Amino acid sequence: MSRYDQLELGFKNLHATHPEIYDIFEKFTFDLIGLKFKRYSADAVMHRVRWETEVSSGGNFKINNNFVAFYARLFMQNNPQHAGFFETRVQGSK
Repeated sequence: MSRYDQLELGFKNLHATHPEIYDIFEKFTFDLIGLKFKRYSADAVMHRVRWETEVSSGGNFKINNNFVAFYARLFMQNNPQHAGFFETRVQGSK
């Protein structure tokens, strides 16, 4: 199993277990779009998500930095009208 496969599996497991992470990520991203941002940092959005989930869950789970790109890609896949809102790179471990 490649490193990419491991990361993707980890992301899918976290997303299945805690779909609220994506919901919050999407909400915060739409907040930025509503403020007329054309591009933004997925990492910055995820830091806000981490703060929000840490407070509401009491720190019951962690969000791996390696999953941020998966959340950014999922957002743009689910909202193709906002393709390019997050900068993505070729995933080198693929």
